[in-house]
Amino acid sequence: MVVRQPIPFQAFVFGFLRLIRVQNLLIVVLTQFLARIFLVGPEPDSVPTHWLRILTDPTIWLLSLSTVFIAAAGYIINDYFDVKIDLVNKPDRVVIGRYLKRRVAIGAHQLLSVIGCLIGLYLSRWVFVIDVISVSLLWFYSAQFKRQPLIGNIVISLLTALSFIVLAVYYRQNAQMLLIYALFSFGISLIREIIKDMQDIRGDARFGCRTLPIIWGLRRTKYLLYVLIGAFVLTLFLIADSLGNHHLTISFGLLLLPLAFFTYRLVLADTRRDFGYLSTLCKFIMLMGVMSMMWA
Repeated sequence: MVVRQPIPFQAFVFGFLRLIRVQNLLIVVLTQFLARIFLVGPEPDSVPTHWLRILTDPTIWLLSLSTVFIAAAGYIINDYFDVKIDLVNKPDRVVIGRYLKRRVAIGAHQLLSVIGCLIGLYLSRWVFVIDVISVSLLWFYSAQFKRQPLIGNIVISLLTALSFIVLAVYYRQNAQMLLIYALFSFGISLIREIIKDMQDIRGDARFGCRTLPIIWGLRRTKYLLYVLIGAFVLTLFLIADSLGNHHLTISFGLLLLPLAFFTYRLVLADTRRDFGYLSTLCKFIMLMGVMSMMWA
């Protein structure tokens, strides 16, 4: 009889932080705080150093904490359903079954989801509604949608955009700017999710997934991405022009260079490593977009 050795506490903590993608959660927090400071803006009676008041305001902390808890729960349930696929696509990054037992993972998912929704309910019933929708979509995405062509990509991109939408719903101030950046995050996330499907085509095909690259092949999927990139850029500039916001136009204009380089690398991409590089480049473009809020 083989006795299974207990996992050291340090390894357990490391595994859990890796499972919830703590670096991505920190980016979510940064995004929402920047949006609160630079897009929502100061209260009508605020002093010039309004950002200091925002940083000490418990409301934005609670709103961000609610988003982070639900996002962390989403990462957990996604990996819970994808253990076998991840053993093929990225065996060195599998956490569930190695550092955490499956029942611990599902328990953590449920606990984080409940806490996130309760915080949302404390803030506003509409924030609570968005939180419940997010938790539900994350479950169905992980269990079913991500294995279907395009719908899974759209769902996860919508969930990314909700980090801005929930601010627009709660604050109602300068909601138009928040929704523009929600559209930006939706567009770049959709492109990145399709790239990730191209990167993971081998493991996905082995376990019966029907993603776009599996159904269409890499070449036709690239054609779709060219169309999406063109529509993405055109839509952003049309919206910025319609608002007469020159700062916003310049901010989006600065993104043309990395987007052009991305498109060039996409034309040449053929291997898993190439698509992994493109996925990282998408993250960089998204981070540039987030930082542009300071000038928009």
